[in-house]
Amino acid sequence: MNDELLQKLIQAGNSKIVMIIMDGLGGLAREVGGKTELESAHRPNLNKLAQDSALGLTIPIEPGVTTGSGPGHLAFFGYDPLEYEIGRGALEALGVDFDLHPDDIAARGNFCTIGTGGNLIDRRAGRLPNEESIGLIEQLRTIKVDGVEFFIEPIKEHRFAYVIRGLNLGAALEDSDPLINGAAPLAVQGRDDRSNLTAEKINLFIMQAKEKLSKRSSANMILLRGFAKLPTLPSYRQRFKLKAAAIAINGMYKGVSRLLGMDILEVPGQLLADQFEVLEKNWENYDFFYLHFKRSDTCGENGDFEGKVAAIEEMDSFIPRLMALNPDVVIVGGDHSTPAILKSHSWHPVPLLLYSERVRSDNIKEFGERACSQGSLGLLKATEVMPLALANAGRLAKYGA
Repeated sequence: MNDELLQKLIQAGNSKIVMIIMDGLGGLAREVGGKTELESAHRPNLNKLAQDSALGLTIPIEPGVTTGSGPGHLAFFGYDPLEYEIGRGALEALGVDFDLHPDDIAARGNFCTIGTGGNLIDRRAGRLPNEESIGLIEQLRTIKVDGVEFFIEPIKEHRFAYVIRGLNLGAALEDSDPLINGAAPLAVQGRDDRSNLTAEKINLFIMQAKEKLSKRSSANMILLRGFAKLPTLPSYRQRFKLKAAAIAINGMYKGVSRLLGMDILEVPGQLLADQFEVLEKNWENYDFFYLHFKRSDTCGENGDFEGKVAAIEEMDSFIPRLMALNPDVVIVGGDHSTPAILKSHSWHPVPLLLYSERVRSDNIKEFGERACSQGSLGLLKATEVMPLALANAGRLAKYGA
């Protein structure tokens, strides 16, 4: 929807909207004519909800374009990711509550394992335990390079947030992560003069990190990607007149939520049950809730078809708890597809369910890729989901006399 028109029509209200993003929800069948992960899952509660909902498929960016989680989330949140481009590094830093300054440059860091020849054996260093990662981060924090400061913050397992601070830094930087095992880590390169000087500082840091980790057989090197400065975006309250809250465990998803002005609700554990408990406890305090579920994407990227099926079944089991709260609008979808057979994100459209008492239900009795392709919402851009949610929540006024 045209932004100017949207701002003219949005009105405040008392209705409540819940958006569940099942990360990497879309999938593919393992054989021709077979079922996807979603279609294979036992999902009686999602199917029941689907029957009273409008269904469709979302395109995160453009047809055929495979998207990362950051742009995929932005689109689903109602922001054009081509207009509001956010680097992964900035999201990671925000996700761990780092006070990112406007001129800071942030990146997503990975501990990785290289062999004696210098090539990558494991880009994720076996997803080393959090405690071990924190110890290695303490070593990295001792690295000094003239003219700049570095900040390293743990995220989870092998991941950390990396920030460089100094004068006249450029963020037009190429990643050091080649994204495949078997290749050598790359030198960071700049795409302009200021970024070239910044790359020199970062490469000095990487060299020292390699030296400090050199005696280890695993987690003996680091990779950096997604270099970015902090952009400025209109908040959810400004854009949609919603008091919004995010219920997410992983750092990047908290980061994008914080960037959009959502309150980040602290989750006391790592389980989906913990997230729903937070939702229930805070139900009276917000108009809009975003609940992120990561496991479906993790299993997809690991090539674990059955694991992704089980993850979807876990979410299904919590749908009755959600509906017991009597939400006015429920959105169930994904930021992108992650088919287990591809072990990666993909370009395939993502299943979408939109429930409200005002919706013109499709009376389709299941929630899956093929079922959603028959729904009345059709094939729509992910950015169009929020206007539909607002309309069904009674938060869009009539246009014209």
